[in-house]
Amino acid sequence: MEVQVNGDWKAFPDGTTIAGLLDALGAARQGIAVALDGEVVRRGDWAEVVVPAGARLEILTAVQGG
Repeated sequence: MEVQVNGDWKAFPDGTTIAGLLDALGAARQGIAVALDGEVVRRGDWAEVVVPAGARLEILTAVQGG
């Protein structure tokens, strides 16, 4: 399946969860938030939420500053 991640199309196996997708990307789990089709997904749900084909996923990193 193809999924848009931060604006770039990437291929993942069907049935991939958000947690699996982050693992496949090598993304850190600390200090990030994930939005699936514009809706923030709770960290506790990442292992259960399956990413559908054609979805738009945004991985956001917290930045400290003033």
